[in-house]
Parts: sequence; C-alpha cells; structure tokens
Amino acid sequence: MTGSIETTGQLDAVERSLAASDNGATWHAVAVLSQEHPVGVDDLWDACTRAERLSRWLPQVTGELRVGGRFHVEGNASGTIETCDAPRGFASTWEFNGRNSHIAVRLAGLGDRRSRLTLVHTADVAAYRWAQFGPGATGVGWDCMFLGLALHTHAGSMPAEEGKAWELGEEAKEFFADSSRRWADLAVKAGIPEADARAAERRTTDFYHTGVEQPL
Repeated sequence: MTGSIETTGQLDAVERSLAASDNGATWHAVAVLSQEHPVGVDDLWDACTRAERLSRWLPQVTGELRVGGRFHVEGNASGTIETCDAPRGFASTWEFNGRNSHIAVRLAGLGDRRSRLTLVHTADVAAYRWAQFGPGATGVGWDCMFLGLALHTHAGSMPAEEGKAWELGEEAKEFFADSSRRWADLAVKAGIPEADARAAERRTTDFYHTGVEQPL
C-alpha cells in the first residue's frame, strides 16, 4: 500500500474473459472485464459519464460527452460516443496510437448500494502486434482503469500526485506483472500456445515497467 492506494484483492475482484481468433493479417479479440461496486447504479453511471467525476479516477477527459461527440482521455485514447442508454450503458470507438477499436460499457443495479460495471473491448489487432504483446497490451491498461474506478467508488477522489507516485513504485510493478500474467493465462485458455503467451507476457510486463517496447 502507498498512501491511501490499496490494491490488495483488486485483481481478484475483476472477472475477465477473452475470445481470440486468427484472421491472418489480424487477430480479432474480444476482452471482457466486470466488477461490482459498493454504490447504486445511478451513482456508478454518474462516475462514468460526468467529466467532474471522471477526473477523480481517470486522467483528464475532455470533449463532448454526448452521442456523436468526440472525447479525449489525456495521455491515452480518443473516441466518438456512438450510443447512450442512461443508466444502463454506452458504446464508443476507442482510438489509440492510430489503432481503432470499440468499447461497450454496461451497468446493472444489484440493489440500493451495489451495482456492476462490465466493459467489452473489441479489436482487430495486427498479427505482429498480437504476437509481440498478446491481450495484455490493452488488458493491463484496463485493469489500471478498473483499479482507479474501484478506488473512487470505495473512497472518493484521490490526489493526482499520489497516483503518479504509486505508478513509479514497486507495488505498481507487482500489479502490472500480476495483471499481465492473468491476461496471458486467458490467452492460453483461448488457444494461444503457452510459449507464445508467456513470451508476450514478459514483453508486456517489461513495457509497463519501463515504457519501452521490447522487440520480438
């Protein structure tokens, strides 16, 4: 634990699944993450769709948060909001480093003070990119976002400087490595040869530790 950032049990609290198919030049991948939160569905919806709330657990989000609007997550992705069905979910493109994919976010109420968020990320990944990093390239990033949201719904806002300090510490490295391993486990279950999945896991972990892509 660093300051008020408590990660114990977070990776276990997220349910994940992966479907992947080889299309030759690309791999078609569908990653699903889901987690319960100790807030009602309306509160969870507000946390995921209102700029002031988003800034408490994500980097700054700018743009028009409406159907047809463009948004940008500072230092991360941009996209266009395609559908919105408050408070049940929304869908958008997810555009990062010239690569376009799609996300769908679904919310479900589980009572007055419980709700579940499920994210479905659908992408066609260049074959060389998949071979290099596998599903962990984006999976570790989603696990970090799920951590941010969980910290927010459990404890409210977190000082940005505290989050940055955590990212540079040993606990973050352990979190990245554990997340990377779990995505490699899912890759094996999806039919990826074990040796290939573990090699991609190592490169993904190294990238999240150093910020430098490792060659094949």
